[in-house]
Amino acid sequence: MSNKTDEQKKDAIKTGLIMEGGAMRGMFTSGVMDVLLENNITFDGAAGISAGAVFGCNFKSKQIGRVIRFNKKYCRDQRYCSIRSLIKTGDLYGADFCYRELPDVLDPFDRETFRKNPVEFYVGATDVHTGKCIYHKCCDGEDRDMKWMQASASMPIVSKPVKVDGYTLLDGGIVDAVPYRFMEQQGYNHNVIVLTQPKGYRKSKSKASPAIRFLLRRYPAVADAMADRHVIYNRQMQEITERGEKGVSLVIRPPEPLKIRRTENDPEELERVYQIGRREGETELPKIKSFLQVDAASCGISV
Repeated sequence: MSNKTDEQKKDAIKTGLIMEGGAMRGMFTSGVMDVLLENNITFDGAAGISAGAVFGCNFKSKQIGRVIRFNKKYCRDQRYCSIRSLIKTGDLYGADFCYRELPDVLDPFDRETFRKNPVEFYVGATDVHTGKCIYHKCCDGEDRDMKWMQASASMPIVSKPVKVDGYTLLDGGIVDAVPYRFMEQQGYNHNVIVLTQPKGYRKSKSKASPAIRFLLRRYPAVADAMADRHVIYNRQMQEITERGEKGVSLVIRPPEPLKIRRTENDPEELERVYQIGRREGETELPKIKSFLQVDAASCGISV
């Protein structure tokens, strides 16, 4: 049998950018993402969970600096994130402000570029009735896509479930913190995975599990998933490490714990973590370029 042509080898490679969530640890991801954009690094597809969804969408819209800009500007705005918003609307992060006023008026989301960019962008959210992660491909950044992004980032207990496309959804990170398996199932066999915890990090069982189960009593499937979250997450970290060691994925992590609050409202802290992401992105840039140019023969994945 004759060897595959270079074009066939190229077609066999499907590159993906995969972004973990982690609330304001996402400033690290946004720093890495901006370095990629500044250096014209692109992928066939991308997927984000929670903060990786609502910040990562700016990779497809090619808006360098937008994530750190609007977070620093509005992090102390009670409409953006506050106990007042939680009491008044049921959402710690104000849904109308975050998913309408901010992208439509205050710091416009470039929907035209998002729509025209051929990069496929997926977000994941947890079905509250089944406890399974459901994925949606965002195509135009309009209202339906925004609903899915909101759902992906709707943290349990401090957010109302989001209803869209017949589903009732909460944060995708509950059951699938890093969507590498989903992307592999879509044929993405050569992935750059951006994590927001350092190498060796493992999640512990939550001491608040009984209280969480009580607060989520209307959604027992979500409560069950939350109880097992540390087990699932730690298994994912092990599998991602193995993929990195085999060379089928390139893993980018913070060099040390980011030590930033999930709802950080200090602009200097946001900038600090963003700059860590930029530095790590610049350090890893030669590896990223080399990784994305490898021969298709090295892209086999055993799962």
